[in-house]
Amino acid sequence: MIFYIKMNKLLIVLLFFITAISFSQQKVDSLKKKKPKIGLVLSGGGAKGFAHVGALKVIEEAGVEIDYIGGTSMGAIVGSLYASGYSAKEIDSLIRTLDFDKILQDKLPRKAYSLFDKENSEKYAFTFPITKGKIGLPKAISKGQNVLNLLTRLTQHVDTIRDFSKLPIPFVCIATNLETGEEVVLRKGFLPEAVRASSSFPTLLEPIELNGKLLIDGGVVNNFPVDRVREMGADIIIGIDVQNELAKKDELDSAVKILNQIVSFQIYAEDQKKVDDVDLYIHPDIADYSVVSFDKLSEIIAEGEKTTKKYIPELEKIADEQLKTKRKKIDIYHPEQFLVKEININFTPHYTRDYILGKLKIKEHQIITMDHLIEGINNLTATKNFESIQYEILDKEGEITINFNLKESPVATYLQLAGHYDNLYKTGILVNITSKHLLIDNDVLSADFIVGDYLRYNLYYFIDNGYNWSYGINSFFKGFKANLPYSENIENKSEVNYQRLQTQLFLQRSFDKIAGIGIGLEHQNNSIFSEVVNLQGESKKSFYDNSDYLNFISYLRIDTYDHRNFPKSGFFTNVDFRWYILSSDFEENFNSFSQLRGTIGNAFTFFDKLTFKTTIDVGFKIGFSEIKELDFQLGGYGKNYLDNFIPLYGFDIGEFNDNNYYKGELEIRYELFKNNFISSYMNVAKTDNDLITDSQAFKDLHLGYALGYGMETFLGPIQVHYAWSPQSKQNTWYFNVGFWF
Repeated sequence: MIFYIKMNKLLIVLLFFITAISFSQQKVDSLKKKKPKIGLVLSGGGAKGFAHVGALKVIEEAGVEIDYIGGTSMGAIVGSLYASGYSAKEIDSLIRTLDFDKILQDKLPRKAYSLFDKENSEKYAFTFPITKGKIGLPKAISKGQNVLNLLTRLTQHVDTIRDFSKLPIPFVCIATNLETGEEVVLRKGFLPEAVRASSSFPTLLEPIELNGKLLIDGGVVNNFPVDRVREMGADIIIGIDVQNELAKKDELDSAVKILNQIVSFQIYAEDQKKVDDVDLYIHPDIADYSVVSFDKLSEIIAEGEKTTKKYIPELEKIADEQLKTKRKKIDIYHPEQFLVKEININFTPHYTRDYILGKLKIKEHQIITMDHLIEGINNLTATKNFESIQYEILDKEGEITINFNLKESPVATYLQLAGHYDNLYKTGILVNITSKHLLIDNDVLSADFIVGDYLRYNLYYFIDNGYNWSYGINSFFKGFKANLPYSENIENKSEVNYQRLQTQLFLQRSFDKIAGIGIGLEHQNNSIFSEVVNLQGESKKSFYDNSDYLNFISYLRIDTYDHRNFPKSGFFTNVDFRWYILSSDFEENFNSFSQLRGTIGNAFTFFDKLTFKTTIDVGFKIGFSEIKELDFQLGGYGKNYLDNFIPLYGFDIGEFNDNNYYKGELEIRYELFKNNFISSYMNVAKTDNDLITDSQAFKDLHLGYALGYGMETFLGPIQVHYAWSPQSKQNTWYFNVGFWF
């Protein structure tokens, strides 16, 4: 009996364990069924890809957790940010702060350019490379450097990860081999470079070379990489497709649309096959937008949200099938600073390691920030000496190694064009030839030829030794006709022809790209005359000056303005000293004398809209001279005057003429909307033979006012000003179109 009872107890215990094991296995099997792997596929589509952000916000709100992400082009950009730890709301907030015009056109902050470039290169509307004597076209609108820099900054927190399956969410993106047309699946490497390659839309971003392959936008071969995400192990795939159907013939009314149509032929055919393999297909209605509708950011995001909300029941069902696991929160806030352990730079034929590090302004064993690094890369980009600047950052315990892969530009010569109109010089077309490495590695030759109402030229040869003493030669010829006061001294008053030929040999030392000092010798020839008709109807030239001068020159330049034409911040100083030593003495009245002229300007802005810009301008003559044509001459409007002509609203050009002057100007400018401004101006000036000891230095002032409207375009500023003076009773309209040159 006792044995029987023990046996029953044993059977009960065994039965209990068998039941428990069976129940546990069922629970495990049940859990396996309730934890499907969710894959997310984001198609390419340029600006239309902003809809991905809106869709992701709804997917998050529905409680769906993504296990794998695959994307192409803009889908790769959004997908990489999500895979690296950003939430959909964070991506939304982030992209709304970006200036896509600057990013996609590779616009650099003005501080990235050297003082030489600020003075001589900000006047061209079109640039064409010249190779083997033939004029070519750029490979794309943008080199994509700003895109790479932005992606590097945003994914800094995962820069140690080289296997994309190790990201917070495993990720893959697609590119196209430009040589073979084959698909390139990017699963490893430096994440920003891989995404930059995937998003190299033809004509918009230049191709990028990775691992010996020249890559462009993956949308050409696999715009909707469902197959690649399925390979990662996804059980359920949510696909967000922003690619539209092929456009009708009436809709193909621009080069961008035609190119997009050509690219879309294969995309459309392939995507239709892949839609059948998607468990939940979301196709936002964004047919009214194009791949370059970057100004429609808010509307496209909203459309992505609107469409995805229709699928909330399906999304919630997917979320219910998932076993919720609390994902580790990734710190996307980047470290303030890190130590540069090592800098590796590949060999470049024309530029030394010291030259490159000097432009980057970084060195080994230095503590820098990401902003510091990006600023240095901008400096290197601004030289235009490199076709591509690729880099990767290896971070180990706060110490980084930066590997640079620089590819020198094969183009050393460029053709540049621009056009301009203003009231003084009238119409002008600028043709420029710029060539580098002409005689030595670090030289540049720039030759401007202006044809139009007045023929002009400007020749500049400069040997740039960085922060050491540089040297060069500058020669220009310019002239104009105007009713200057000299014409009142002759019978039959007529316009004065003012022509100057000037050549300078100089030494220059730059400081941190914002300042420079220089000294040199100058030859100046002035030909100033009026065409006079006598009683017999014969025309002859009546000269006021026709002399050659040999001068000593020195100067100081400081320029931190953030924009040349419409600065919102910064400081500007220009001080010139000119000593007239010798002269051919046309009127036999020459005495050696000097002139000192200085301009100080400052701009500051409130609320990013309202700008106050102040300018103080003074000039003094040192010594005695009877040559009135070389005195300071105030009046008129313009930014390309000769150095002794000073603009003054409300008065004619050269209306006031004397040995000394001072002038103050206040501009109040408001940005109505992007790149469109209204301005008001007030200027006050005084000319006198002796401003220092004259007790009347602040009496009999010349007051002038102006109202203006300006617009910044790719051709340069377009401006109209209405100026007047309560003293002269003059009312004048001024117009200018295009960059000043």
